[in-house]
Amino acid sequence: MNSKILLCGAAVVALSFGTPAIAQEDAEAAEERVQDYTPIITSPTRRQDIVVSASRAEDLLYPENYTGSVTVITEDQVDQRQTRDIADVLRDVPSVAVSSVAGQTQIRLRGTEANHVLVLVDGIEVSDPNSGEFDIGTLQAEIGSRLEVLRGPQSALYGNDAIAGVVAYNSASGRNVRGFSALIEGGTNSTFNGAARYGASGANWDAALNATVVSTDGEPNARGGTRDIGRDSYTISGKGSVEVADGFELRAVARYVETEGEFNDQDFGFGSPTVGLVIDSPGNEFENKAFYALVGARFEALDGAWTHDLSAQIADINRSTVAPAGFPSDTESDRFKASYVSAFDFGGSDHTLTFAADYEIEGFNNILTFDDRREIENVGFVGEYSYSGERFDFAAALRHDINDRFQDATTFRVGAGFDVSDTTRLRAAIGTGVKNPTFSELFGFFDGVFVGNPDLQPEESTSWEIGVDQRFADGAVTVSLTYFDAELENEIFTAFPAPTFIQTPGNRTTDSTQRGVEVAVAAQLGGGFSFNGAYSFVDAEEDGVEEVRRPDHLASAVLNWEAPNDAFSANLAVRYNGEAIDSDFTTGAFPAPVTTLDDYVLVNFNARVKLTEGINAFGRVENLLDEEYEPVLTFVAPGRTALIGIEARF
Repeated sequence: MNSKILLCGAAVVALSFGTPAIAQEDAEAAEERVQDYTPIITSPTRRQDIVVSASRAEDLLYPENYTGSVTVITEDQVDQRQTRDIADVLRDVPSVAVSSVAGQTQIRLRGTEANHVLVLVDGIEVSDPNSGEFDIGTLQAEIGSRLEVLRGPQSALYGNDAIAGVVAYNSASGRNVRGFSALIEGGTNSTFNGAARYGASGANWDAALNATVVSTDGEPNARGGTRDIGRDSYTISGKGSVEVADGFELRAVARYVETEGEFNDQDFGFGSPTVGLVIDSPGNEFENKAFYALVGARFEALDGAWTHDLSAQIADINRSTVAPAGFPSDTESDRFKASYVSAFDFGGSDHTLTFAADYEIEGFNNILTFDDRREIENVGFVGEYSYSGERFDFAAALRHDINDRFQDATTFRVGAGFDVSDTTRLRAAIGTGVKNPTFSELFGFFDGVFVGNPDLQPEESTSWEIGVDQRFADGAVTVSLTYFDAELENEIFTAFPAPTFIQTPGNRTTDSTQRGVEVAVAAQLGGGFSFNGAYSFVDAEEDGVEEVRRPDHLASAVLNWEAPNDAFSANLAVRYNGEAIDSDFTTGAFPAPVTTLDDYVLVNFNARVKLTEGINAFGRVENLLDEEYEPVLTFVAPGRTALIGIEARF
């Protein structure tokens, strides 16, 4: 356990000693804290169920009014599943595939690439411009946090990066969760996790501060290896808002994340007895640092019917590796984005018209390769119309992007939903998406190993879906069924052209397709039991050939039970990842053929017992069956782990 963990632990303890006085001053606020539990698909009763990311207007859109496919994982569900890494709970979302190696955890949505998913954290775009994707393994669940996952193209709202959908993570505000909360836990592999949070609010302001620590010595991730692959991750975040005048609000968000750990190399020495295998690589280490911030102002006119929102956000991301026998790296990426959104609600008519303008500039510098900052600038304009009636909902968005490096792009999305009866809803949507080449694809990464291609063209997608939501048992059970179909043009792939066979990206001339079926179930079973289930069949192919690391079948089932008065609770999560193919470098052949990754089942179980008012003890076992599996070929995943801890909320 290093000094950073000790310092974070000391900070939590120091904050704890100050808690009684703070709690006494804010006792009334603590009593008002929301504590009830809801399923993923809910009735519109609480603000935490609103889908904020589905509209640039940020109006009151509930899951059952959305015209596409959305999953909302509430703060209560994150808490029930004792989620520490957000990547884990994303396995409970239809069509989300998770694969992880040390230093990089990827999510693929509906069979697309990892850099086709836009990730928003408290409204901030957090992807690394270098790779165009976000390492979801660095996102730790804070107390009171929640998730929204929009499936299907959202480029008409957000432009580049949202070609497959949006994952929006939101920490709790000072109004949503007030008072002091903290937890600490430890277990196998010298694992230590901690989190602390304080939230407060007044008549015209709110503020929240979070701190999390995730640390483990880890396990070997090489077949037959002995070197433990550990990591330490620290997050400090804060957010707040103040209404400085009637109808005029200022807000701010800031987040700092630092992750460091070990990793192993994959042996690419052709002719070596371990060719293609992950091998113990002493001295290999990585360090990722990221700072994100957003400031905004919101003004309401015409008694709140016409809103204006102006915001600016930054992302500063630094990633470095030390590899004595491999290829070290050191990159700097940054993003500045300014947005203006104007939304007019035609009072009483359920019509909303929105205009948005975005200015974005991304920068990248590969210090060890070219040490010369590269930039890409983009301006986007959005028009959005929505109608929400008693039985019919309609939404349409059109976006035009002007890019200084690529051709201009126009994307759209149209969706409609109709309540056939009080228990049956039909919905359909169609949209297009765009994904610009990343900096590493354009300019390269390692000299002599991966050479960029400055002539790459953006990837473009057209997708449609139809779905039905059916309620049973007076709304206690909801089943959602969706069919989707997408076609991707200009897919970027890695080629090995002769005579040097050095890796370089290119655009495919053939089309890629992603088709599938999604099923989601949410049920309140009575007696304190609730259930959430998901199943997906995804067929992702490029010119008729199956794409790597896209399992055909994904499923999850989560059963939760709570005793009266929250005296005891237990949660069982079963997650299935079907067979997939991956490139097999162990054959020594070039280019590498593909082989099958075995399917696997992950079972997690946790329980919580109330010791006294506001204080609980808990424990959990992850990978209960000690399943042996490889999310990426020859990268061995961790086995069974067990943890116990204590939490306090005042």
